[in-house]
Parts: sequence; structure tokens; C-alpha cells
Amino acid sequence: MSKVSPSRLSPPASRLVGSARIGHLATSDKSGQPHVVPICFVFDGTDFFSPIDEKPKRTAPRKLKRLKNIRENPRVSLVIDRYDEEWTKLGYVLVFGTARILSRGQKHRDAVRLLRSKYRQYRSMAIQERPMIVIRPSRVISWGYF
Repeated sequence: MSKVSPSRLSPPASRLVGSARIGHLATSDKSGQPHVVPICFVFDGTDFFSPIDEKPKRTAPRKLKRLKNIRENPRVSLVIDRYDEEWTKLGYVLVFGTARILSRGQKHRDAVRLLRSKYRQYRSMAIQERPMIVIRPSRVISWGYF
């Protein structure tokens, strides 16, 4: 297991982050009750971004539990992992950081562009009109057989 500066992921950890299709975002409310959801994401070398996209939701986008939790407690964790039946191929990157909700601006537009480049499904979704979760890493731990 190695701790790395958020902006200096090892080349193997960077490849895992860049190639992973999903991560798991952990948030908690003001009382500390945890909540974990799978997310689509991109990393721009500084921050992680995850849109509130148009996949079916049980509630209005701005009322989602993860967004409510971030407003109450911005400390989050994100795990990006790789599983394989051949256990010499296991690995993960664990990100600890602070999240905020972004609705517009240049960072939002840049994240939309990166997300559309990574996920073809976003090319036909109006993610430019929806909130975006931004995670600024404070600590990153990686482990595995990269």
C-alpha cells in the first residue's frame, strides 16, 4: 500500500483511474450515517468530477442523498478498484477529499467535455445543465498488482 500526493499518482495507479468505468463514492450525513453509491467519473489531474446525469433516479437530481450529504458534510471517499479472479491482478486507488457541488462555470464546462470524451452515453445527455460533484483529493492511497 502506498500513499501518494493527489496530483502525483503512480503511473500504474493513473492507468487504473483513467481506465476504470466506475468508482464508489462514500458520503455521510451530519450524524455520520454513511451512504455509498457507484458513480461515473473523470480525473483531470487535480480534481475528480461526477455528474448528476439522466439515468433514472428515485428523486429530483438536486434532492439526491449524496448531494444532501455533501452539503451537510463535504468530507468524502472515493474508491476505484479492479477485481479479477486472478488475484495477482487486484488493485485499488482510495481517495480521501473534500467535495462540493458545481453547477456552472469553466470547470463545469471542462468536466462535461472530459466526461463526454470518456463516456459516449453522456454525449446525448444534457449534463451541462445538471449539477456536478467535484472532489478535491487531500490524500490518495493505492494498492495492488498493477
